[in-house]
Amino acid sequence: MVQRPDNRSEIRDFLATRRAKITPEQAGLPAGGRRRVKGLRREEVAVLAGVSTEWYTRLERGHVSGVSDDVLDAVARALRLDEDERTYLFDLARAAQPASRTPRRRKADGVPPRVQWLLDSMTLSAAFVTNGCLDIVATNALARALFAPMFDGAAVNERGRPNFARYYFLDPGSHHFVADWDGAVATTVALLRAEAGRSPHDRALRALIGELSTVSTDFRTHWAAHDVRIHHGGVKSFHHPDAGPLELTYQPLDLPLSVHEAHSLTIYTAEPGTPDEDRLKLLASWTASPAGHQKPPATRADQQDKKADTRDPSR
Repeated sequence: MVQRPDNRSEIRDFLATRRAKITPEQAGLPAGGRRRVKGLRREEVAVLAGVSTEWYTRLERGHVSGVSDDVLDAVARALRLDEDERTYLFDLARAAQPASRTPRRRKADGVPPRVQWLLDSMTLSAAFVTNGCLDIVATNALARALFAPMFDGAAVNERGRPNFARYYFLDPGSHHFVADWDGAVATTVALLRAEAGRSPHDRALRALIGELSTVSTDFRTHWAAHDVRIHHGGVKSFHHPDAGPLELTYQPLDLPLSVHEAHSLTIYTAEPGTPDEDRLKLLASWTASPAGHQKPPATRADQQDKKADTRDPSR
């Protein structure tokens, strides 16, 4: 029997930060007098979960070995965990159980040709595949053009793969490229936190977290919040150096390619009939042209501004 790495601090900090977010009023409890702690007390969580204070205190100290799913469910309800947070709690508990054998080191598997064919068939959407560390491991031409600042920056590793977390935290240009940088980094760190709960033995992931924790104060601040994200999607805005402003919808999908490594397929597209669709189509036509690396033609708005300049000498 092999003892797994100690993750008691992660369990302790996660439960403590979730407990601090709930007020007695939100939980239907009397506020009482002066409080020394923010949010709920341990004994209040225990009451809400239907367990003893001693039991919950032991749980919050990271001793989850042997805790039943029913108890974890009760704690999740008491702390009002959302679906992603509940999954993360169960992942932490699973990772804390003794392993029957030494866990196999994750091997970075290549993306099979059929996946690349799928990506290449999406000519009007930017599509790419990421692994659990948020490296881009496969992409179509439009995604390569859309995220050109990432591919051309310092976030690329020796295999030519850019990494979203390294780009956001280590490349100053990311602040201009992504309109909502704060939202992007919060989501990125929450995704890494969830992946660390699922795969505590992933050496590449641990190395990435260690690197960013060492060099980035922003990363350390977000990491200490213990926020998690598994299911995500929505709208993201970019300031593209060639195509101009782009507001795109995106949706990640789990891609079960390997038992050794997690993968996700993400697709970015524009709302039909919008200037963003025009700009994305122009970017797509640029990537499909034989020249390949020429700057894409001006957008419709740019062309109209140019005509106005010609008509009005004062501009």
